[in-house]
Amino acid sequence: MAGLKPGTPTPRSITAHGQSRVLEVGFSDGSTFRIPFELMRVYSPSAEVQGHGPGQEVLQTGKREVTLEALDPVGNYAVQPRFSDGHDTGIFSWDYLYFLGSREKELWAQYEERLRSAGRGRDDPMLPPAGHGCASH
Repeated sequence: MAGLKPGTPTPRSITAHGQSRVLEVGFSDGSTFRIPFELMRVYSPSAEVQGHGPGQEVLQTGKREVTLEALDPVGNYAVQPRFSDGHDTGIFSWDYLYFLGSREKELWAQYEERLRSAGRGRDDPMLPPAGHGCASH
């Protein structure tokens, strides 16, 4: 199946909890993860967030209160969320959602370290892109 690594568990249930701002995903291996919308947003797999190669990642800030406005299926391998800040270009495959859920603690630590290194705070407004030059955005 496209978008899945061999052996990756598939979702059996997906529920967006608006008030607590988490996406609850139950997988075929029995795992259930409650992935915060903020974590999904700051680790969006889109080029807008990840860049077009190593070292081009764009540090996301001011996303603590982000909500999901829509969650659209993409084939039978992914979902595409539309976040309240207008971001809607990330396609979250089942294996990527599993990665986010299973490594949440480590990913938060990495995000907090990136913020510290940049002298930024989690709730700071986003900075405008500096000399990005990518015609696709």
